[in-house]
Amino acid sequence: MSSDSTVQVRKGLRWTTQDMPDLSGRTALVTGANSGLGWWTTKALAEHGAEVTMAVRNLDKGEQAAAQMPGTVQVRLLDLADLASVRAFAQTWSAEHPQGLDLLINNAGIMAVPRRLTAEGHESQLATNHLGHFALTGLLLPALVARPHSRVVTVSSQAHRFGRMDFDDLMGERRYNSWRAYGQSKLANLLFTSELQRRVDLAGMSITACAAHPGFAATNLIFDGFPGVERRSIADRIKAVGSRTFAQSAEMGALPTLFAATYPGLGGDTYVGPDGFGEQRGHPRIVQRAATARSQADAQRLWVTSEELTGVRYPFD
Repeated sequence: MSSDSTVQVRKGLRWTTQDMPDLSGRTALVTGANSGLGWWTTKALAEHGAEVTMAVRNLDKGEQAAAQMPGTVQVRLLDLADLASVRAFAQTWSAEHPQGLDLLINNAGIMAVPRRLTAEGHESQLATNHLGHFALTGLLLPALVARPHSRVVTVSSQAHRFGRMDFDDLMGERRYNSWRAYGQSKLANLLFTSELQRRVDLAGMSITACAAHPGFAATNLIFDGFPGVERRSIADRIKAVGSRTFAQSAEMGALPTLFAATYPGLGGDTYVGPDGFGEQRGHPRIVQRAATARSQADAQRLWVTSEELTGVRYPFD
């Protein structure tokens, strides 16, 4: 939908996948699609007629997940922590889909892992959660432009509220805390969404950039680390059991993403989360972000920094 369109979402709306429009003829791409939020997002899009690419880091797991999907899905290898993989994926995908891309769901992520560096020397959480998606979106921008009213949905988190953009130590070289680094990467997701929308508006493109968060959802994210990272401590595993006990399902957690991707007339830079207490669970609604995620100066600085770190410059620049 056009970024200057706005909607009034009715209070008390208990939106579910049954309210999704027909997506026949639409092309979608979901990163991290083989489990958790990505799996449920892919399933719903495919059920409603979209042709979905499951972009995954592990092809075997991706093929197993695809076997459970309805409709038309395909599996392709993508490691967001490896910029060479991102470039290769984007080039191959674009050649295979000359018709363009309607929905890009930047869903994949890792959470609170020990400090590790990618091949490019980037801290793994910032690399996977933000830089990889920044590069992917930029490389696929021509495909998004080829489809009228395409959308980009980037999955953030409530953790953005304790995140801070430490531009003097983005990679945690001087001081690293796994949760602080995660919060920074999720804050980066929101700043990226805002700046992407500002720039496509200036360029006169009909792309809508939105963000979503799942609330407190039971997914495998807590065990999804960087390749080679050791399994979590016993204490972390106990926390994970508690999370699975009290959190809402991954199916419910995927609803804000699906709402942001398909709700008719949704305005640009909209942020969607659950409607329950503390936005921890419930049905999707438009929510607010922290003041740190509304800093235009930080958003612009992050954009320039991301271009430098990834080597990807968007065509409209």
